[in-house]
Order: sequence, then structure tokens, then C-alpha cells
Amino acid sequence: MSTVRRWIPNQHGAWAMLAVPYLAGVLTGSPTWLQLPLFLAWLLGYCAVFHAEQWVRLRRASRNPRAAARHRRPALVFATATLALGLPLLVAVPWLLVAAAFMAPFLAVNVLHARRNRERALVNGLAAVVPACGMLLVAHRAGGGTLAEGLAPALACLLYFAGTVPYVKTMIRERRSEAYRRGSVAHHAAALVAAALLDPWLAVPFACYLARAAVLPGRGLKVAVVGAVEIGCSVLLLGFLVALHG
Repeated sequence: MSTVRRWIPNQHGAWAMLAVPYLAGVLTGSPTWLQLPLFLAWLLGYCAVFHAEQWVRLRRASRNPRAAARHRRPALVFATATLALGLPLLVAVPWLLVAAAFMAPFLAVNVLHARRNRERALVNGLAAVVPACGMLLVAHRAGGGTLAEGLAPALACLLYFAGTVPYVKTMIRERRSEAYRRGSVAHHAAALVAAALLDPWLAVPFACYLARAAVLPGRGLKVAVVGAVEIGCSVLLLGFLVALHG
């Protein structure tokens, strides 16, 4: 069990960001067999990148060589598994190369921040959000949908998950920062307007997101509670996207 914990990335908030846009893409289209191995390759790829970034970061940030070394094997295993599953998918569906090319610059930003030991930087978090939400378009297209059909749900995911980056900081690492709180509330207010323009019904969940961004910071909530609230918010978004676009 301890080995499993070392291999599975401990960035708990990332799992909702990996799963919700992808599931929204599947459920707002026509589910096909292709989406299953594609989703598995997506998760394996995330695990490979996580360990590779930790290896890059700790080689410079830690004086203990073992700290970086323990990420080398998981990175290689997950990368090999991703390639074994992903290469046949690329052969069967060549347009996935376009999606991979789109994600590459954002991955480069994440690797650069890992090398500088600045993974918690706001820009780094926002860079990770974009390809995760872009996977909605990939999953939707894999089910026979069009990019035009998936654009509104993908933008709604981008508005929500981009907002989680500053909001979670106001609840944990930047909980004493008034500037972060004001910035988070400002983003959520703008996101509410933008989401309502995408679909008036989206004003309902985004009003809830604005309320939690304005009310919850400073109340001393435990990390587990913060995480549970975000899981509920993610499921709420998924439910609305499926109901509106499914």
C-alpha cells in the first residue's frame, strides 16, 4: 500500500480536473470504445508527467539525491505505459497528434516551473487547467461530435477550473492575502457573466461558485472540507453540462 501511495500522484485536486472535462466530453456526445483507452492513456500520461516534474524539481531543490531518484522509476513506467497505449491510438486516430501539439506548450510551462521549484505559482496552475479542459473537446470529437458542439462546455469548464486556482489558494496557502481574495472574487464575478452568455442556465452553478469564493475564505475550513466542497462543485458543473448539452 505504501508503494501505491508513492506512485499515485498526491495532487488530489487534479483528479477532478482530469476527469470532469473528459466525462463531460463523453456524456455530451456519443460514447464509443475509443474513449476508454484514450481516458486511460490520459491518466497514465498525467502520472508520468507528475513524476517527471518531481524528478526535475527535486534534482535542483533537494540536497538528498534519493528524493529525486524515487520519482525516476514511476516516471519511466508510466511513460512506457502511456506510449504503449497511446501510439496505437495515434495510428488509429491521427488527429490526436494535433491535440498533443496543442498541449505541448502548456506542458513546457509546467516543466519550467517545476525546474524553478515554483509549482505553486498562479501561472503554473492556470497553464495546467487549459489542456485539462481541452480534453473535453478531444473526448467529444472521439465520440463523433464536432469542435463547435464541444466549445461551449469546454469554455464553461475553463471558467470554473481556472477559478479554482486562485480560490483554493485563498483557502490554504494565501488565506491571509486580501489581494488573492479580491482577485478570486473578481474572476468568479466575471465567470458568472461569461457563463450566462454561454447559456443562461449556467448562471445557477456559477452563482454558487461566486458565493463560495466570497464567503468561505477566512473561515478556517479544514483542507478535507475544502476538497469536499470542490468535488461537489465539480459534480454540479458536470450535471449542468450534461443536462444542457447531452
